[in-house]
Amino acid sequence: MKIIRLKELTAKTGLSRSTVYELIASDQFPKQFPLGPRCVGWVEQEVDDWLTEKAAKRNPTIH
Repeated sequence: MKIIRLKELTAKTGLSRSTVYELIASDQFPKQFPLGPRCVGWVEQEVDDWLTEKAAKRNPTIH
């Protein structure tokens, strides 16, 4: 399992920090989890699955 931090997450998705947290608050994006007192991360596979799902909604031939 690979964990990514916010900088890599925003680069991978093209989303801004504020958009990521807005989507999390509305249960539309994978939740982060604490890595330390002031550090969070995301499971990269969950983010990849979210991106795949978004692409599939746009183009149903993508699996």
